[in-house]
Amino acid sequence: MMKSATLLIFGLTLVFSQVSGQTFKQQFNELVSKNDTLSQQQLLDKWEKADSNDPELYIAYFNYFVKKSNKEVVTLGQNPKGTDVLQIMDQDSSKKEPVAYIYGDTYYDQNILKKGFDYIDKGLAKHPNRLDMRFGKIYLLGQIEDYEKFTAEIINTIDYSDVNKNKWTWADNTPLDDPQNFMLSSIQDYQLQIYNTENDSLIENMKRIAEAVLKYYPEHIESLSNISIVFMLQKQYDKALDTLLKAEKLKPKDYIVLSNIAQTYKLKDDAINAIKYYELTIKYGDDRAKNYANGQIEELKKK
Repeated sequence: MMKSATLLIFGLTLVFSQVSGQTFKQQFNELVSKNDTLSQQQLLDKWEKADSNDPELYIAYFNYFVKKSNKEVVTLGQNPKGTDVLQIMDQDSSKKEPVAYIYGDTYYDQNILKKGFDYIDKGLAKHPNRLDMRFGKIYLLGQIEDYEKFTAEIINTIDYSDVNKNKWTWADNTPLDDPQNFMLSSIQDYQLQIYNTENDSLIENMKRIAEAVLKYYPEHIESLSNISIVFMLQKQYDKALDTLLKAEKLKPKDYIVLSNIAQTYKLKDDAINAIKYYELTIKYGDDRAKNYANGQIEELKKK
């Protein structure tokens, strides 16, 4: 749960109800398990009056509105989702392929969802060191594919890591083990999420995030590699190579960096250096990297 920051309940602090003797956490979890949204709202109102400074209150509100905003619909379309799909066939029985599909889909009611974002923003204003709040918000922005705000929130988190010197906390205000690396590895996962959209218009978003990381962590190998990939996609091969050679100096046995250097030289039609770095990839890489590098060397030697 820690890294994925999904829409499950984040941990809730030990704030007690005078009536039942249970913590608000216990009561809220119980109501969530029963899917009793009316009682959840009543409890949240009561909780807010009892302790409006409790960070877990804002996380609970966020989860409440996120779940409430998630709606299911039946869709007629060409890209079925899930396993429950009804095929619509052509009246011409000789045609074997469906002409359309009916399937269930989900969407977020933006008006309700905004209330969730408003609460998590209030929580962050009071408790800016809570990395789980930040990652919960980032996660949801990715789910709704609002990649501009997604990127902005990631950069805000990177910037704040310099302010709080990575004194991040998680649920119940628990300090994180190795908080800097945890934050940076999570941000790298977000970079991969952007990359995997295969949306060329988001390349600059990757670059902005990588530049923000390198502003404070100039030896972060993954961000150097990310920027180099952006340059390669933009066919700015010399800039990509400059960045990768910096990464190589910092971590000379990193086979991903070595493979990317080889690929850049290949794109520059420099077969000699491409082969040199593919050979280094074979020396230090895993089996998959070795197989790929061997194939590239064979291809280059045929030219």
